[in-house]
Amino acid sequence: MPDSIQTTGIAATADSSSDPDLLAQTVIAVRAAGSALRDRFGDVTRYQTREELMRALAANDDAALDILRPRLALLRPDARLVEDELAGGALPPGEWWVLDPAEGNVNHLHALPEWAVTATLVRDNQPVLTAVHLPLTGETYTALAGAGAHLDGRPLHVSQTTDLGLSLVATSQARPDEDDTVVRRIGSSITAMLFDALVVRTSVPATLHLLNVAAGRIDAFWQFAGARADLLPGALLVAEAGGRISDAEGRPWTPESESFVAAAPGVHAQAVTTLSR
Repeated sequence: MPDSIQTTGIAATADSSSDPDLLAQTVIAVRAAGSALRDRFGDVTRYQTREELMRALAANDDAALDILRPRLALLRPDARLVEDELAGGALPPGEWWVLDPAEGNVNHLHALPEWAVTATLVRDNQPVLTAVHLPLTGETYTALAGAGAHLDGRPLHVSQTTDLGLSLVATSQARPDEDDTVVRRIGSSITAMLFDALVVRTSVPATLHLLNVAAGRIDAFWQFAGARADLLPGALLVAEAGGRISDAEGRPWTPESESFVAAAPGVHAQAVTTLSR
């Protein structure tokens, strides 16, 4: 991603005139996939080993991908699909669909409501549109580069908060196999925020926190490491809702960055200062 996602107005490139229609069709696809996952939701899925857990996660992913893959292929035949939802870094040139077919999959298996289906189109390493569907509430969050962020058609705006001490902030948990250094950095950042912010929320998935930043319910979110599928949908939503995106040192964020901060403009610098200590 050659340019950072820091403000609204990300420039769309080729074929941008068709992007609103493409977003509308993407919404239909994620809602259909969400319906399939909703039908699978209810009882806690029991597992005794990591292998059983991985099979259960894969079964949910496959149920959604069986719907998303053919629908998105019809919408954009030349766009490639990122197969590894946990991958990070820059993508090759061209159009790519970055999907998280069951964002918050572990929550789904534990009969918790915090999960979603996401689809983001990336064009030459810039996210140009995203759709995030929450099947249990029926809500769909969308963003189109240069055209704003919306919840079921209603415009979204980040909060007007200017004092980190009055802010509700959030972060996501490291993956179970995350590097020890990253895990410790997450722990120290939570401690720092407990001193400086009003309330600190820690849970997965990242996308749901970022939806709340875009909607003005949460004032700042941060994460260390993280995959493209975790962060790109929310990054575009927050940017299009008027928020600021950077890494934890305040530098421009790209999918290759080792940290991520999304915040209301009035508290972004304060959050970066806290995380940099």
